[in-house]
Amino acid sequence: MFKAKHSITLLFNANKVYDRQVIEGIGHYLQSSKVDWDIYLEEDFSCRLEHIHEWGGDGIIADFDDINIQQALALWNKPVVGVGGSYANAEDYPAVPYVATNNAALVEAAYEHLKRKGLDSFAFYSVPVDDNHRWARERENAVRKLTAQDGFDCQIYQGHCTRPETWQYAMNRLTDWVQSLPKPVGIIAVTDSRARHLLQACEHLGIIVPDQVSIIGIDDDDIARLLSRISLSSVTQGCFEMGYQAAKLLHTQLNNIDVGKKRTLVAPVGVASRQSTDYKALRDPYVIQAMHYIRRHASRGVKVEQVTDYVGISRSNLEQRFRAERGHSIHTELHNQKLTRACKMLLETQVSPTEIANICGYPSLQYMYAVFKRHFGQTPKEFREGQGAAVNAMAVNE
Repeated sequence: MFKAKHSITLLFNANKVYDRQVIEGIGHYLQSSKVDWDIYLEEDFSCRLEHIHEWGGDGIIADFDDINIQQALALWNKPVVGVGGSYANAEDYPAVPYVATNNAALVEAAYEHLKRKGLDSFAFYSVPVDDNHRWARERENAVRKLTAQDGFDCQIYQGHCTRPETWQYAMNRLTDWVQSLPKPVGIIAVTDSRARHLLQACEHLGIIVPDQVSIIGIDDDDIARLLSRISLSSVTQGCFEMGYQAAKLLHTQLNNIDVGKKRTLVAPVGVASRQSTDYKALRDPYVIQAMHYIRRHASRGVKVEQVTDYVGISRSNLEQRFRAERGHSIHTELHNQKLTRACKMLLETQVSPTEIANICGYPSLQYMYAVFKRHFGQTPKEFREGQGAAVNAMAVNE
Protein backbone atom coordinates (compact mmCIF):
# COMPACT_ATOMS: atom_id res chain seq x y z
CA MET A 1 0.00 0.00 0.00
CA PHE A 2 1.17 3.51 -0.79
CA LYS A 3 1.40 5.94 2.08
CA ALA A 4 -0.75 9.06 2.06
CA LYS A 5 -0.27 11.17 -1.06
CA HIS A 6 1.86 14.29 -0.70
CA SER A 7 2.13 17.36 -2.88
CA ILE A 8 5.75 18.34 -3.54
CA THR A 9 7.16 21.32 -5.40
CA LEU A 10 10.55 21.48 -7.09
CA LEU A 11 12.19 24.90 -7.23
CA PHE A 12 14.79 24.56 -9.97
CA ASN A 13 15.57 26.16 -13.31
CA ALA A 14 15.64 23.11 -15.55
CA ASN A 15 17.19 25.00 -18.45
CA LYS A 16 20.50 24.25 -16.66
CA VAL A 17 22.10 20.81 -17.08
CA TYR A 18 22.87 20.68 -13.34
CA ASP A 19 19.24 21.22 -12.37
CA ARG A 20 17.92 18.80 -14.99
CA GLN A 21 20.13 16.01 -13.71
CA VAL A 22 19.11 16.69 -10.10
CA ILE A 23 15.45 16.49 -11.15
CA GLU A 24 16.19 13.22 -12.95
CA GLY A 25 17.59 11.80 -9.71
CA ILE A 26 14.46 12.90 -7.84
CA GLY A 27 12.36 11.18 -10.47
CA HIS A 28 14.37 7.99 -10.10
CA TYR A 29 13.67 7.96 -6.38
CA LEU A 30 9.96 8.34 -7.09
CA GLN A 31 10.06 5.42 -9.51
CA SER A 32 12.10 3.11 -7.30
CA SER A 33 10.43 3.80 -3.94
CA LYS A 34 6.87 3.52 -2.69
CA VAL A 35 6.17 7.22 -2.36
CA ASP A 36 3.00 8.62 -3.86
CA TRP A 37 3.83 12.23 -4.59
CA ASP A 38 2.22 14.79 -6.82
CA ILE A 39 5.09 16.85 -8.23
CA TYR A 40 4.61 20.51 -9.07
CA LEU A 41 7.11 21.98 -11.54
CA GLU A 42 6.49 25.08 -13.62
CA GLU A 43 5.27 24.25 -17.11
CA ASP A 44 8.25 26.00 -18.71
CA PHE A 45 10.58 24.42 -16.12
CA SER A 46 11.49 27.83 -14.70
CA CYS A 47 11.51 28.72 -11.03
CA ARG A 48 9.00 31.29 -9.78
CA LEU A 49 8.77 32.41 -6.16
CA GLU A 50 5.72 34.69 -6.39
CA HIS A 51 3.17 33.69 -3.71
CA ILE A 52 5.25 30.69 -2.69
CA HIS A 53 3.97 31.03 0.89
CA GLU A 54 0.41 30.63 -0.35
CA TRP A 55 1.24 27.24 -1.79
CA GLY A 56 -0.53 24.54 0.20
CA GLY A 57 1.78 21.62 -0.47
CA ASP A 58 3.63 19.31 1.89
CA GLY A 59 7.31 19.73 1.03
CA ILE A 60 9.88 21.40 -1.19
CA ILE A 61 13.17 20.41 -2.79
CA ALA A 62 14.97 23.53 -3.96
CA ASP A 63 18.14 24.89 -5.53
CA PHE A 64 19.81 26.66 -2.61
CA ASP A 65 22.62 27.99 -4.79
CA ASP A 66 20.00 30.58 -5.77
CA ILE A 67 20.07 33.10 -2.92
CA ASN A 68 16.55 34.31 -3.73
CA ILE A 69 15.14 30.81 -3.25
CA GLN A 70 17.04 30.35 -0.02
CA GLN A 71 15.77 33.65 1.38
CA ALA A 72 12.19 33.02 0.26
CA LEU A 73 12.12 29.71 2.14
CA ALA A 74 13.82 30.98 5.30
CA LEU A 75 10.54 31.10 7.24
CA TRP A 76 8.88 28.13 5.56
CA ASN A 77 7.31 25.91 8.21
CA LYS A 78 7.07 22.68 6.22
CA PRO A 79 9.77 20.18 5.20
CA VAL A 80 12.43 21.61 2.88
CA VAL A 81 15.54 20.00 1.43
CA GLY A 82 18.20 22.24 -0.07
CA VAL A 83 20.43 21.23 -2.98
CA GLY A 84 23.56 23.13 -3.85
CA GLY A 85 27.30 23.47 -3.54
CA SER A 86 29.50 22.51 -0.61
CA TYR A 87 31.32 25.01 1.61
CA ALA A 88 34.70 24.91 3.28
CA ASN A 89 33.24 26.87 6.22
CA ALA A 90 30.52 24.90 8.03
CA GLU A 91 28.80 28.14 9.06
CA ASP A 92 27.98 28.91 5.42
CA TYR A 93 25.57 25.97 5.09
CA PRO A 94 21.82 26.74 5.27
CA ALA A 95 19.84 25.66 8.31
CA VAL A 96 17.94 22.89 6.48
CA PRO A 97 18.70 19.32 5.42
CA TYR A 98 21.12 19.79 2.55
CA VAL A 99 22.59 17.74 -0.30
CA ALA A 100 25.72 19.20 -1.86
CA THR A 101 28.03 18.67 -4.77
CA ASN A 102 31.57 18.48 -3.38
CA ASN A 103 33.14 21.59 -4.91
CA ALA A 104 36.62 20.85 -3.60
CA ALA A 105 36.52 17.31 -5.01
CA LEU A 106 35.31 18.56 -8.42
CA VAL A 107 38.25 20.96 -8.72
CA GLU A 108 40.70 18.36 -7.42
CA ALA A 109 39.54 15.87 -10.08
CA ALA A 110 40.12 18.47 -12.83
CA TYR A 111 43.47 19.56 -11.41
CA GLU A 112 44.80 16.02 -10.98
CA HIS A 113 43.71 15.20 -14.52
CA LEU A 114 45.80 18.09 -15.88
CA LYS A 115 48.75 17.20 -13.65
CA ARG A 116 48.76 13.63 -14.94
CA LYS A 117 49.16 15.05 -18.43
CA GLY A 118 52.52 16.46 -17.35
CA LEU A 119 51.47 20.10 -17.07
CA ASP A 120 53.01 22.34 -14.42
CA SER A 121 51.40 25.68 -15.25
CA PHE A 122 47.75 26.25 -14.33
CA ALA A 123 44.95 28.81 -14.57
CA PHE A 124 41.28 29.01 -13.58
CA TYR A 125 38.50 30.73 -15.51
CA SER A 126 35.65 31.62 -13.16
CA VAL A 127 32.59 33.91 -13.13
CA PRO A 128 32.05 37.42 -11.71
CA VAL A 129 31.36 37.74 -7.99
CA ASP A 130 27.74 37.79 -6.86
CA ASP A 131 25.56 36.04 -4.26
CA ASN A 132 24.36 33.40 -6.72
CA HIS A 133 27.91 32.33 -7.57
CA ARG A 134 29.07 31.32 -4.10
CA TRP A 135 29.81 27.85 -5.47
CA ALA A 136 32.26 29.45 -7.90
CA ARG A 137 34.11 31.19 -5.07
CA GLU A 138 34.44 27.82 -3.33
CA ARG A 139 35.97 26.34 -6.50
CA GLU A 140 38.38 29.27 -6.79
CA ASN A 141 39.52 28.78 -3.21
CA ALA A 142 39.94 25.05 -3.80
CA VAL A 143 42.20 25.51 -6.82
CA ARG A 144 44.28 28.12 -4.99
CA LYS A 145 44.82 25.68 -2.13
CA LEU A 146 45.66 22.71 -4.36
CA THR A 147 48.17 24.56 -6.53
CA ALA A 148 49.81 26.26 -3.54
CA GLN A 149 50.29 22.88 -1.84
CA ASP A 150 52.22 21.69 -4.91
CA GLY A 151 54.24 24.89 -5.20
CA PHE A 152 52.50 26.09 -8.39
CA ASP A 153 51.04 29.48 -9.19
CA CYS A 154 47.49 29.62 -10.54
CA GLN A 155 46.19 32.66 -12.37
CA ILE A 156 42.47 33.19 -11.74
CA TYR A 157 40.29 35.22 -14.06
CA GLN A 158 36.64 35.87 -13.22
CA GLY A 159 35.80 37.45 -16.54
CA HIS A 160 32.60 39.28 -17.34
CA CYS A 161 28.92 38.48 -17.71
CA THR A 162 28.12 37.35 -21.23
CA ARG A 163 24.96 39.15 -22.23
CA PRO A 164 24.36 40.03 -25.89
CA GLU A 165 25.34 43.66 -25.35
CA THR A 166 28.58 42.75 -23.52
CA TRP A 167 29.55 39.59 -25.42
CA GLN A 168 32.19 41.12 -27.70
CA TYR A 169 33.80 43.07 -24.87
CA ALA A 170 33.84 40.00 -22.59
CA MET A 171 35.43 37.81 -25.27
CA ASN A 172 38.04 40.44 -26.12
CA ARG A 173 39.11 40.64 -22.48
CA LEU A 174 39.16 36.84 -22.25
CA THR A 175 41.43 36.57 -25.29
CA ASP A 176 43.75 39.16 -23.70
CA TRP A 177 43.97 36.99 -20.59
CA VAL A 178 44.52 33.73 -22.46
CA GLN A 179 47.23 35.36 -24.58
CA SER A 180 49.03 36.55 -21.43
CA LEU A 181 49.28 33.07 -19.89
CA PRO A 182 52.52 31.07 -20.04
CA LYS A 183 52.40 28.18 -22.51
CA PRO A 184 51.80 25.30 -22.26
CA VAL A 185 49.13 25.78 -19.60
CA GLY A 186 46.23 23.81 -18.20
CA ILE A 187 43.06 25.82 -17.59
CA ILE A 188 40.19 24.66 -15.40
CA ALA A 189 36.90 26.33 -16.29
CA VAL A 190 34.34 26.71 -13.52
CA THR A 191 31.64 25.32 -15.86
CA ASP A 192 31.49 23.78 -19.33
CA SER A 193 29.90 26.97 -20.65
CA ARG A 194 32.96 28.93 -19.60
CA ALA A 195 35.21 26.22 -21.04
CA ARG A 196 33.51 26.76 -24.40
CA HIS A 197 34.43 30.47 -24.18
CA LEU A 198 38.05 29.40 -23.78
CA LEU A 199 37.90 27.16 -26.84
CA GLN A 200 36.50 30.04 -28.87
CA ALA A 201 39.18 32.41 -27.59
CA CYS A 202 41.94 29.96 -28.52
CA GLU A 203 40.43 29.52 -31.98
CA HIS A 204 40.38 33.28 -32.48
CA LEU A 205 44.02 33.65 -31.36
CA GLY A 206 45.31 30.66 -33.29
CA ILE A 207 46.40 29.01 -30.03
CA ILE A 208 46.55 25.25 -30.43
CA VAL A 209 44.42 23.14 -28.05
CA PRO A 210 45.62 21.01 -26.27
CA ASP A 211 49.30 21.40 -27.16
CA GLN A 212 49.55 25.01 -25.98
CA VAL A 213 46.40 25.31 -23.86
CA SER A 214 44.65 22.29 -22.30
CA ILE A 215 41.10 22.97 -21.13
CA ILE A 216 38.82 21.05 -18.78
CA GLY A 217 35.33 22.07 -17.67
CA ILE A 218 32.88 20.97 -15.00
CA ASP A 219 29.38 19.56 -15.73
CA ASP A 220 29.94 17.27 -18.73
CA ASP A 221 27.20 19.17 -20.55
CA ASP A 222 26.33 17.65 -23.94
CA ILE A 223 25.24 21.02 -25.31
CA ALA A 224 28.53 22.76 -24.53
CA ARG A 225 30.45 19.77 -25.86
CA LEU A 226 28.54 19.50 -29.14
CA LEU A 227 28.81 23.22 -29.88
CA SER A 228 32.61 23.06 -29.86
CA ARG A 229 34.85 21.94 -32.72
CA ILE A 230 37.25 20.38 -30.21
CA SER A 231 35.68 17.82 -27.88
CA LEU A 232 35.78 19.08 -24.29
CA SER A 233 37.13 17.17 -21.31
CA SER A 234 34.94 17.68 -18.25
CA VAL A 235 34.32 16.55 -14.68
CA THR A 236 30.96 14.84 -14.29
CA GLN A 237 29.11 15.95 -11.18
CA GLY A 238 27.03 13.49 -9.18
CA CYS A 239 23.84 15.48 -9.83
CA PHE A 240 21.68 12.41 -10.35
CA GLU A 241 22.75 11.04 -6.97
CA MET A 242 22.14 14.45 -5.39
CA GLY A 243 18.54 14.44 -6.59
CA TYR A 244 18.03 10.88 -5.36
CA GLN A 245 19.43 11.68 -1.91
CA ALA A 246 17.39 14.90 -1.67
CA ALA A 247 14.15 13.03 -2.39
CA LYS A 248 15.11 10.38 0.15
CA LEU A 249 15.71 13.07 2.79
CA LEU A 250 12.35 14.69 2.10
CA HIS A 251 10.61 11.32 2.23
CA THR A 252 12.14 10.72 5.66
CA GLN A 253 10.83 14.06 6.93
CA LEU A 254 7.36 13.43 5.54
CA ASN A 255 7.34 10.25 7.62
CA ASN A 256 7.76 12.48 10.68
CA ILE A 257 11.39 11.52 11.27
CA ASP A 258 13.57 14.43 12.31
CA VAL A 259 16.77 14.62 10.23
CA GLY A 260 17.94 17.88 11.75
CA LYS A 261 20.36 19.78 9.54
CA LYS A 262 21.79 16.67 7.93
CA ARG A 263 24.34 17.33 5.20
CA THR A 264 25.15 14.90 2.42
CA LEU A 265 28.19 15.55 0.21
CA VAL A 266 28.14 13.84 -3.17
CA ALA A 267 31.46 13.15 -4.88
CA PRO A 268 32.03 13.68 -8.63
CA VAL A 269 31.39 10.71 -10.89
CA GLY A 270 34.74 11.14 -12.64
CA VAL A 271 36.49 12.85 -15.54
CA ALA A 272 35.35 12.45 -19.13
CA SER A 273 38.69 12.78 -20.91
CA ARG A 274 38.47 14.13 -24.45
CA GLN A 275 40.51 16.01 -27.02
CA SER A 276 40.84 19.34 -25.16
CA THR A 277 43.24 17.77 -22.62
CA ASP A 278 44.95 15.23 -24.87
CA TYR A 279 48.26 16.88 -24.04
CA LYS A 280 51.44 14.91 -24.68
CA ALA A 281 54.13 17.47 -23.96
CA LEU A 282 55.06 18.06 -27.59
CA ARG A 283 58.00 20.43 -27.96
CA ASP A 284 58.67 20.58 -31.69
CA PRO A 285 56.63 23.50 -33.12
CA TYR A 286 56.27 21.75 -36.50
CA VAL A 287 54.86 18.61 -34.86
CA ILE A 288 52.50 20.76 -32.78
CA GLN A 289 51.20 22.37 -35.98
CA ALA A 290 50.86 18.98 -37.67
CA MET A 291 48.92 17.52 -34.74
CA HIS A 292 46.62 20.54 -34.69
CA TYR A 293 45.85 20.05 -38.38
CA ILE A 294 45.40 16.28 -38.02
CA ARG A 295 43.00 16.60 -35.08
CA ARG A 296 40.85 19.04 -37.03
CA HIS A 297 40.94 17.42 -40.46
CA ALA A 298 41.69 13.68 -40.17
CA SER A 299 37.99 12.84 -40.46
CA ARG A 300 37.84 14.69 -43.77
CA GLY A 301 40.06 12.07 -45.35
CA VAL A 302 43.16 14.26 -45.65
CA LYS A 303 46.46 12.72 -46.77
CA VAL A 304 50.01 13.09 -45.50
CA GLU A 305 50.78 15.55 -48.31
CA GLN A 306 48.11 17.94 -47.07
CA VAL A 307 49.58 17.87 -43.57
CA THR A 308 53.07 18.68 -44.85
CA ASP A 309 51.68 21.45 -47.09
CA TYR A 310 49.98 23.00 -44.03
CA VAL A 311 53.14 22.87 -41.90
CA GLY A 312 55.30 24.15 -44.75
CA ILE A 313 58.35 21.88 -44.57
CA SER A 314 59.39 18.84 -46.57
CA ARG A 315 57.71 15.50 -46.00
CA SER A 316 60.95 13.78 -45.03
CA ASN A 317 61.79 16.51 -42.51
CA LEU A 318 58.34 16.42 -40.92
CA GLU A 319 58.24 12.62 -40.87
CA GLN A 320 61.57 12.55 -39.04
CA ARG A 321 60.41 15.12 -36.48
CA PHE A 322 57.04 13.39 -36.11
CA ARG A 323 58.54 9.97 -35.42
CA ALA A 324 60.90 11.50 -32.84
CA GLU A 325 58.00 13.11 -30.93
CA ARG A 326 55.12 10.69 -31.51
CA GLY A 327 56.91 7.39 -32.11
CA HIS A 328 55.10 6.68 -35.38
CA SER A 329 54.43 8.14 -38.81
CA ILE A 330 52.02 10.87 -39.90
CA HIS A 331 50.00 8.25 -41.80
CA THR A 332 49.56 6.21 -38.60
CA GLU A 333 48.44 9.31 -36.72
CA LEU A 334 45.81 10.06 -39.35
CA HIS A 335 44.67 6.45 -39.17
CA ASN A 336 44.52 6.46 -35.35
CA GLN A 337 42.51 9.68 -35.23
CA LYS A 338 39.85 8.29 -37.59
CA LEU A 339 39.72 4.91 -35.86
CA THR A 340 39.44 6.45 -32.40
CA ARG A 341 36.55 8.65 -33.49
CA ALA A 342 34.77 5.74 -35.17
CA CYS A 343 35.12 3.62 -32.02
CA LYS A 344 33.76 6.42 -29.79
CA MET A 345 30.78 6.98 -32.10
CA LEU A 346 29.97 3.26 -32.16
CA LEU A 347 30.08 3.08 -28.35
CA GLU A 348 28.49 6.42 -27.47
CA THR A 349 25.88 7.02 -30.20
CA GLN A 350 23.25 5.18 -32.20
CA VAL A 351 24.50 6.55 -35.52
CA SER A 352 24.57 3.85 -38.21
CA PRO A 353 27.94 2.36 -39.28
CA THR A 354 27.36 3.73 -42.78
CA GLU A 355 27.04 7.30 -41.46
CA ILE A 356 30.01 6.81 -39.12
CA ALA A 357 32.19 5.68 -42.02
CA ASN A 358 31.29 8.87 -43.88
CA ILE A 359 31.72 11.16 -40.85
CA CYS A 360 35.11 9.67 -39.95
CA GLY A 361 36.54 10.03 -43.42
CA TYR A 362 36.55 6.43 -44.66
CA PRO A 363 36.03 6.08 -48.41
CA SER A 364 33.31 3.46 -47.88
CA LEU A 365 31.59 1.30 -45.27
CA GLN A 366 33.42 -1.72 -46.67
CA TYR A 367 36.76 -0.01 -46.10
CA MET A 368 35.86 0.73 -42.45
CA TYR A 369 34.76 -2.90 -42.03
CA ALA A 370 38.16 -4.05 -43.30
CA VAL A 371 39.94 -1.71 -40.84
CA PHE A 372 37.95 -3.05 -37.87
CA LYS A 373 38.48 -6.66 -38.94
CA ARG A 374 42.22 -6.08 -39.26
CA HIS A 375 42.66 -4.36 -35.89
CA PHE A 376 39.95 -5.86 -33.67
CA GLY A 377 38.91 -9.06 -35.42
CA GLN A 378 35.35 -7.68 -35.36
CA THR A 379 33.01 -5.85 -37.66
CA PRO A 380 31.87 -2.38 -36.49
CA LYS A 381 28.49 -3.91 -35.58
CA GLU A 382 30.14 -6.62 -33.47
CA PHE A 383 32.36 -3.98 -31.84
CA ARG A 384 29.27 -1.96 -30.86
CA GLU A 385 27.34 -4.97 -29.59
CA GLY A 386 30.35 -6.16 -27.57
CA GLN A 387 30.72 -2.66 -26.07
CA GLY A 388 34.21 -2.33 -27.43
CA ALA A 389 35.99 -5.19 -25.69
CA ALA A 390 39.04 -4.37 -27.79
CA VAL A 391 38.87 -0.62 -27.18
CA ASN A 392 42.22 -0.59 -25.40
CA ALA A 393 43.84 -1.70 -28.61
CA MET A 394 42.74 1.38 -30.53
CA ALA A 395 46.18 3.01 -30.63
CA VAL A 396 47.88 1.44 -33.60
CA ASN A 397 51.59 1.49 -34.39
CA GLU A 398 53.29 0.60 -37.63
